Amino acid sequence: MTKPTSLADFRFDPDAEHDYIDAAFVALEITRLLREGDTDSVREFLITQELADVAAYLEELDVDEALTATRLLPLHDQAELIGYLKPSSQLVVATQMRRRELAALMSAMSHDERADLFKQLDEEAQEALLPALSKAERDDLRRLASYEEWTVGSVMTSDYATLKPEMSASEALEALRAQALEAETVYTAYIVDDDRHLIGVLDLRDLLIARRRQRVDSIMDTEPVWIRADAEQEEAARMIARYDLIALPVLDTDDRLVGIVTADDAMDVAADEVTEDFHKGSLVSPLETSVAEATISVLYKARIYWLVLLVFGNIFSGAGIAYFEEIISAHLSLLFFLPLLIASGGNAGTQSATLMVRALATDDVRPSDFGRLLARELAIALALGVTMALAVSVIGIWRGGVEIAVVVALAMTAIVLMGSLMGMSLPFIFARFNRDPAAASGPLVTSMADILGVLTYFGIASVLLDI
Repeated sequence: MTKPTSLADFRFDPDAEHDYIDAAFVALEITRLLREGDTDSVREFLITQELADVAAYLEELDVDEALTATRLLPLHDQAELIGYLKPSSQLVVATQMRRRELAALMSAMSHDERADLFKQLDEEAQEALLPALSKAERDDLRRLASYEEWTVGSVMTSDYATLKPEMSASEALEALRAQALEAETVYTAYIVDDDRHLIGVLDLRDLLIARRRQRVDSIMDTEPVWIRADAEQEEAARMIARYDLIALPVLDTDDRLVGIVTADDAMDVAADEVTEDFHKGSLVSPLETSVAEATISVLYKARIYWLVLLVFGNIFSGAGIAYFEEIISAHLSLLFFLPLLIASGGNAGTQSATLMVRALATDDVRPSDFGRLLARELAIALALGVTMALAVSVIGIWRGGVEIAVVVALAMTAIVLMGSLMGMSLPFIFARFNRDPAAASGPLVTSMADILGVLTYFGIASVLLDI
């Protein structure tokens, strides 16, 4: 990719391997032009770019220059642009704005993103901002911001299109046209009664092919999929994926429609959930911010708790070795195979745990399937253990003779079997006690497999070598 020499000849190349270099270049050019007072060139460039890319450029700028560049765009573009910034960058830009300017920006933002930004502001800034908003905006903002962070209500938006059941198809189309600018999506409309109870949903496609005078209640789906506002947000993401929905209606405890969760928000929730599972799978506590923005103290606290616990857990491995000191002294060749055997048990257990954690997370399997899966894992683990035992027995004969080879082969089979069954079982045990199965992680399985591996290996050696 040829490096651009000015903003005029810059083009974003999605196939380039190092587009972050271009973002840095653009940021430098924007900074130079702003300091020279050439805001027209910056404006002309920014309006030709995708707002998601503009956000990447602004992330590279100093706060004052990022704010100046943001102000060059129309208000509706500013409102959309803010949603593409990292939460920390959103907060920095918002706190640098004047109250009236911030109020105008938030009025133009989508309802869910406006609520997210509002919750980031400190209490003093929130109280100062609210009087500058309309009463309807204040009420909507307070309601959306009141939901707990992990709930469906925290990710839903109140930008949705509604219809009345008695409308004709032509009247419904006119109503959707009037709501199109404000609604998050008009591809699905929600039919409500006078008390905002959800009585049906209607896809735009069905409305377009309906007869002009056909009533909405004759073509709507009267049994829509919906979710409660206080349900876990991951459940909303799973339902949207399962039923291939553009948006999922959200009801309160009185069955009134209070918002929708859109597919793009569900994707964000799913991505956050995968990230959290990855962290838990390595015994890292959930982070409130990104890894790039986390401080040394935050990362230390997120990792130290389980590491210290596992240190004390691994003491049992050392105690096991000390207990079998006599057999080790008589057959030093046994030590050669110790790392190999306990690593194999840990690896097999981690594989099983990973498969089960993901299967439980995607509802591929359920806790009630434990018995059937345990029998299947027993057969698989036995086959794996015997195969690995045959491979390692050749080395056993070479290093210590037939007796050592038999000990190593039997130990390998037993250790892989126990590690696999333990790795497969732990996620189900965690789920049984309402704990996240992702916590049945690689480090935890490996540490437990180490302890069992040491005891099993030297226990077999003690019996077969007659010590």
